[in-house]
Amino acid sequence: MAVAASGAAVVAVTDSSAVPRAACTPLRRSLGLATAALLAGGGASAGWLPDMQGWQTSAGLLLYSEVDRVRALEPVISARKALDTDEFLSLKLTVDTLTGASATGAVSSRLAQTFTRPSGNGRYQVGSDQTPLDDTFRDTRATINANWERPVARDLTLELGTALSREYDYRSLGVSAGLARDVNEGNTTVSGALSLGLDTGSPVGGEPIPFAAMQAAGSEQLRQGSGSDKQVVDVILGVTQIINRHSLFQVNYSFSNSDGYLTDPYKFISVVDPLTGDPVFDIAEQPDLPTIAYENRPDSRTKHSLYAHYKTAIDDKVLDGSYRFLVDDWGISSHTLDVRFRLPAERGSYWQPHLRWYQQSAADFYTPFYVGNDRPAAGDSARYGSADYRLGELTGLTVGLEYGRRKAGSGWSIAAEYYLQSGAEPAGKFGSLNEQTLFPDITVFMLRFIRDF
Repeated sequence: MAVAASGAAVVAVTDSSAVPRAACTPLRRSLGLATAALLAGGGASAGWLPDMQGWQTSAGLLLYSEVDRVRALEPVISARKALDTDEFLSLKLTVDTLTGASATGAVSSRLAQTFTRPSGNGRYQVGSDQTPLDDTFRDTRATINANWERPVARDLTLELGTALSREYDYRSLGVSAGLARDVNEGNTTVSGALSLGLDTGSPVGGEPIPFAAMQAAGSEQLRQGSGSDKQVVDVILGVTQIINRHSLFQVNYSFSNSDGYLTDPYKFISVVDPLTGDPVFDIAEQPDLPTIAYENRPDSRTKHSLYAHYKTAIDDKVLDGSYRFLVDDWGISSHTLDVRFRLPAERGSYWQPHLRWYQQSAADFYTPFYVGNDRPAAGDSARYGSADYRLGELTGLTVGLEYGRRKAGSGWSIAAEYYLQSGAEPAGKFGSLNEQTLFPDITVFMLRFIRDF
């Protein structure tokens, strides 16, 4: 019922370098969805956990792999204790370990390109006709969540929560509070929640000057500071209605506002020749270093979303479906449809197919590349641009299958999922860019395991 406290986005660390936080936003979203599914409904009590008298414990493991890109290993441990009648304390520890390669925003080219790492002390080369990726992605993030829940009046429940997250160059602290009231003889629940988050980033090498050019390795990079903060406010209002003994329906409205430094300091935009479409190479100290402009995003973002969820039992089967529509003031709108159908099998086992479809439009300032002098002047904070394809028009499809067996509070389950993300190629391609795929498909495999004792 309560809004989750704000969590830090992922950061990569590589030889005093880093790759984009925002590049992994969908990864965090995917990991979050998988973790929620992992811990949903009758927690998995793991026998290898310490004996915690009076605590209900659960544990799980998620393996995540983008083909030729990011890989993640995420163990999750949670515990819940009844402090008194209808009063509960919940704790959760999540650890993410990520490796692999992350896209930078630069265009692929028929020419080889060499880029300077964020620290300014190293470089990496990208071959011809290859998507520019920094292949030294490394990061470990730990997050601790704590929630306290108890009735404060007749049919009124209060929930308070906090979350602390820490990684190499990013940390986050969040608090949340929510109220839920049962009405209509307990058949309807009206809820509301508020969360406040403070995120602090300290990018490797410092924050680039907006639209400044990347300098040769070993040279002084064009920076404007060492770090900035971001404040996040989230509000959720919802109603859950029991329709009959077999089904229920839920609808939520969510509001989210972020203020502060929202630019990804590790993302940049290629500058291409207006005649050939090839990257511009004009840095004498390093002739194979293409001219790029560091991105700049607005310093605020407001999102509104509507979420509807329906769950029903059909004989001994369970249908679970949801839909979400989101719109923000960056020009992005999205649709998410998620369906699960649990089918019983023999000896207390079950099969559960899963289908999820996601579609979004591009941000108003999504800019796959700049043509010649169209690039804004360095330091022009009044203009915005980003080549992060996760801000572009895209569609994602997830197909999964879970098998499990439960009996008398024990059992196990395993789930495998396949995700394909496809994007729209930029309409303004010309010259040699027509020979390049600027928005390549991304394929992801996920494996989730739960053991109950």
